[in-house]
Amino acid sequence: MKQKLLPVFLALLVLAGCAPQPRELSFSLGDIPEFSGEPYVLLNDNEPEFTAEEITSDSFETYGELDALGRCGPAFACVGADLMPTEERGSIGSVKPSGWQTVKYDCVDGKYLYNRCHLIGYQLTGENANEQNLITGTRYMNVDGMLPFENLVADYVKETEHHVLYRVTPIFEGEDLVARGVQMEGWSVEDSGDGVCFNVYVYNCQPGVDIDYATGESCPEEQGGGGAADVSYILNTSSHKFHNPDCSGVSSMNKSNKQTYTGSREALIAQGYTPCGQCNP
Repeated sequence: MKQKLLPVFLALLVLAGCAPQPRELSFSLGDIPEFSGEPYVLLNDNEPEFTAEEITSDSFETYGELDALGRCGPAFACVGADLMPTEERGSIGSVKPSGWQTVKYDCVDGKYLYNRCHLIGYQLTGENANEQNLITGTRYMNVDGMLPFENLVADYVKETEHHVLYRVTPIFEGEDLVARGVQMEGWSVEDSGDGVCFNVYVYNCQPGVDIDYATGESCPEEQGGGGAADVSYILNTSSHKFHNPDCSGVSSMNKSNKQTYTGSREALIAQGYTPCGQCNP
């Protein structure tokens, strides 16, 4: 029933001026401090920026149209218990958000750098493979940054059966395909923000990994000032150990598993290789 009524409801919201439109942000990326180990920073003294016209206790959910680069716009909802899912989440693997890359690092929980991040979490509105609600986000942003706020809203709504205005705006720089972060706002309606009230910027980053936001490509984070010089190693692709070229273990290595590598030691370790215990490369 929800899927059949949603297009009509969205059309009515557009006519009423309630659909998510391009927003004039109250901040710029230049105002956001560099990531320093915390997944988010407060915006506007943690006060959300909903206008009087946007405040309602009627449940709704709206999602911005993809732009010319295939990027998501703001997702906006008044979350009520009636919007929450009553079944397990379905597959979302068919959606490839802008900047999507499949890449794994040992330093990432679960290995995969990127998740298909819901702007409005599944537990709040039950959206599955909605391309207007999924962005390329790091595991760190998804779990450490966004999930605690999603859980806060979900728990509040379930416990009180009240409503929460909830808006997530992906923040892109220029024509970047991957968002630099997201603005998350939440405000509980019936108690005027006493139960839920936040306005935060969540960094779309991953400790230990450098991200090219223009394309979504990534590499292990360089350590130190200018980065270490490239060095040649011999890899055993079966044991996932790396050796100095003159290591005695190289001569006994199966040729099919032997591979020459030139690059940084840190990059090899990030890819899951361990140094040989004999030559200690």
